[in-house]
Amino acid sequence: AETVRLARRAHDEGAAVVTFPELGLTGYSCEDLFHQSALLDAAEEALAELRDASRGLAPVLIVGAPVRADGRLFNAAIAVHDGRLLGVVPKSHLPNYREFYEKRQFSAARHAVRDEIALCGERVPFGTDLVFEAAGPVAFTLAIEICEDLWSPVPPATFAALAGATLIANLSASNATIGKGEYRKLLAGSQSGRCLAAYLYAAAGPGESTTDLAWDGHGMIWENGRLLAETPRFSAGGELALADIDVERLLLERQRVTTFADTAADHRDRLRVRRIRFGFDAPSGPLRLRRDIERFPFVPGNPADRDRRCEEAYAIQVQGLEQRLRSSGIGKIVIGISGGLDSTQALIVAARTMDRLGLPRKNILAYTLPGYATSDRTLANARELMRVMGVTAGEIDIRPSCDQMLRDLGHPAAKGAEAYDVTYENVQAGERTSHLFRLANRHGALVLGTGDLSELALGWCTYGVGDHMSHYNVNASVPKTLIRHLIGWVASSGAFGPDASRVLSDILATEISPELVPAPAGSDAGDKPHQRTEEVIGPYELQDFHLYYVTRFGFSPGKVAWLAWNAWNDAARGIWPTGMPENERHAYSLEEIRHWLAVFLRRFFGGSQFKRSCVPNGPKVGSG
Repeated sequence: AETVRLARRAHDEGAAVVTFPELGLTGYSCEDLFHQSALLDAAEEALAELRDASRGLAPVLIVGAPVRADGRLFNAAIAVHDGRLLGVVPKSHLPNYREFYEKRQFSAARHAVRDEIALCGERVPFGTDLVFEAAGPVAFTLAIEICEDLWSPVPPATFAALAGATLIANLSASNATIGKGEYRKLLAGSQSGRCLAAYLYAAAGPGESTTDLAWDGHGMIWENGRLLAETPRFSAGGELALADIDVERLLLERQRVTTFADTAADHRDRLRVRRIRFGFDAPSGPLRLRRDIERFPFVPGNPADRDRRCEEAYAIQVQGLEQRLRSSGIGKIVIGISGGLDSTQALIVAARTMDRLGLPRKNILAYTLPGYATSDRTLANARELMRVMGVTAGEIDIRPSCDQMLRDLGHPAAKGAEAYDVTYENVQAGERTSHLFRLANRHGALVLGTGDLSELALGWCTYGVGDHMSHYNVNASVPKTLIRHLIGWVASSGAFGPDASRVLSDILATEISPELVPAPAGSDAGDKPHQRTEEVIGPYELQDFHLYYVTRFGFSPGKVAWLAWNAWNDAARGIWPTGMPENERHAYSLEEIRHWLAVFLRRFFGGSQFKRSCVPNGPKVGSG
């Protein structure tokens, strides 16, 4: 009755697959009562009742019951759908140690002698080689294993996954002991990750005998190593965990991870499965997305992970730069400091690297290079940042050399015209880079790049002799949203002292601008720069979202837009990164998302790859 109740509730919630506990129709802890024909007859009657009750219900129900075949008794999982028994999967590995002695009552799957049995008046496919394929608007392939199968060195559903199953259901009766819950999570999560699959786990709970064991009813849903949903343990009644599984994401990941296909080829003889096909229609009406789509996929969302992830990101950047300095025999760095986010992040990495190498921070030759549109705020922050970091600070006004270049080019701006075109901008970017490289020659140093992953994706950099080029770029794989987060973490930690934290906080609060175009004569821009990067290429928080799902998973633009809308349409919903001020918690309409996604696609695919094809070396920090 409880199984039917939960099945109907799952149907109402729009579920496609529901997994129940091991031997759930009888209870797992019946021990020698499994030898009683009254119990076995009642179990088959209960299964027939459940089958009949499933008519008109959308989800596939995976239930556990003892099944008789060829004079043996099997601990089995039965797939039930819309009034039909789709198939029976017997348990492969029977525990006979510690508190479990299943071999006293049951036979293992390897002892089965036929591939079809009579059950509830039907001829039903039987065996561990069954996979269940849903056909229709919602397509998925389901495999089943039972409890101890997961504890074995090679869980049987591994081969089903290699044969194409994207969902694995585990019916379990794992009891509760101290620490076992976490171990179960480790096993289920790792099986999900190794198989690049979703993993549905349901353990026995209320109603089991507590003669010598306790039961916690632990339910979990995993997707490629990520826990999507979990039931409370030790609940007094039945619980239902619900989550959305992205099957396309799993299939695309399998295409990308070449070792998955290699392993399938190595074990091709074990991958002969029987595919049980059935029709499956999507539930009618709108469905709520049961999945948290993180607004900042590059930023650690769990506050508990924040310190560890930030420290790890810096450690990767520092280790990369340290090895480059060691292998080149160079002990000095030249870096341009703008008072913006990227050069600040690179300077923090440079300072940590010098500390790790046991070299003085004075070996960092930092220069701020003000141009035609440099604001007082960014210039002051650049000067203060260099001071508090204890580096060798320098300042070079690039306007005289830019004037000369513009005159040489015959550019109208050389005669005072407000002709602020791309040539005008790139003359400044080129002069800055040219100065840095010649300073590196002069002092025997390495030019440290500062440009980030987001700028490379959008082509927002000056090619060649510009901010595109350096000897080594520690930020090359770090997106803008993560750089903001890392700097904020350093500021809040006080790692470089209170003065440094103050200037870092002000840099974080400064609007992003290349500061290459001055405001028109007589205009009053206030404290905001005339050039605002995000007005041209889009909000970095949104473009980084697009970047992640386009490059990491290869989703179509339509799906990326749909995910973005679910993540960003309501600022009051979902989790924001730790410490993000209320005034920076934005929302975007579908039309805004469509507009900026079109900008991203045009810039990413339409004209920026030549810049990405020839960038300086740099350490890979994340999955981008």
